[in-house]
Amino acid sequence: MIEYKGYCGKVEFDDEAGIFHGEVINTRDVITFQGESVSELQQAFRDSIDDYLEFCQERGESPEKPFSGQFVTRIPPELHRQVNMQAAVVGKSLNAWVTEQLQAAVGQSVPVKASGKKQSRAATTKKKAATTRSAKKEAAKATK
Repeated sequence: MIEYKGYCGKVEFDDEAGIFHGEVINTRDVITFQGESVSELQQAFRDSIDDYLEFCQERGESPEKPFSGQFVTRIPPELHRQVNMQAAVVGKSLNAWVTEQLQAAVGQSVPVKASGKKQSRAATTKKKAATTRSAKKEAAKATK
């Protein structure tokens, strides 16, 4: 993924054409971009977002915002009860608990800034790996 001004793009590589191509995935408006190199792709992505914002301004329309921060989901009543109970047990609001769970679920996905720099999760990954190794060693000792 690639990100610029709050807009996220999904990128694929077309081996036959020898180009990267992508589309903005967090808006209903269609915004695409392509390039033959990573730097060209990144520039095309930024240009496409800037062009989209300029086009909306020229037409006197508000650009579609990527996300409002709210979404409605339907779940079975029993799951709703269980989720609410779990949040209460750990002393959190339902919103705070669900937000924490969603953050943990997507923690493996790290957007790449349009500048090409990845946001670092190396320290977290190393800590998790060390914790996992330590837990495995303790489990092995317990079974002996």
